[in-house]
Amino acid sequence: MIRLVIVDDHPVVRAGLVGLLSDEPGLEVVGEAADGEAAVRVVAATTPDVVLMDLRMPGVDGVAATARLVAEHAARVLILTTYESDDQILAAIEAGASGYLLKAAPQDEIVAGIRSVAAGQTALSPQVAVRLVQRMREPAPEAAASLTVRETEVLRLVAAGRSNKQIAAALGIGESTVKTHLLRVFEKLDVADRTRAVTLAMERGLLT
Repeated sequence: MIRLVIVDDHPVVRAGLVGLLSDEPGLEVVGEAADGEAAVRVVAATTPDVVLMDLRMPGVDGVAATARLVAEHAARVLILTTYESDDQILAAIEAGASGYLLKAAPQDEIVAGIRSVAAGQTALSPQVAVRLVQRMREPAPEAAASLTVRETEVLRLVAAGRSNKQIAAALGIGESTVKTHLLRVFEKLDVADRTRAVTLAMERGLLT
């Protein structure tokens, strides 16, 4: 029996997944959560074989929750979402997700993905697999030299978990200025969020 925890902030979607998967032979839903913070608590209490994780949720999002679950509980996480941007895919995989499927996938594909992840394998929707291959083939942009000293300082404080308000106070600048620096960093690194910016900056040696 494969024990599942389902994490999604939409009650109707979550209920639909619970009903769908509970009827599958060999699958048992042992917990639900509406956000990443709750997911960590539920997983700690239920020790599931697979966590089915949405990406965009209030508070702790799917990427951050995945990183915590993998680090703290060695959880096997399968992303199930409607989003498939390159940055979101890479951020989820780098956070430790074992697979990435789209909610529009056929039921058989989702069930097969759950079984694969439970068995220690990976599960990627065809669309996601193609995008990952294309992204890996792209030459990495030379962004290191283009970040200013101030942009690097802001990014380092983001990596330390500081909010925009805390960064502004630490550097003696306005909160709007912090946002401007972050937008420039996102543009230069070709990313869409703080998590991916920090991850990519570390990979390229911009943050030490």
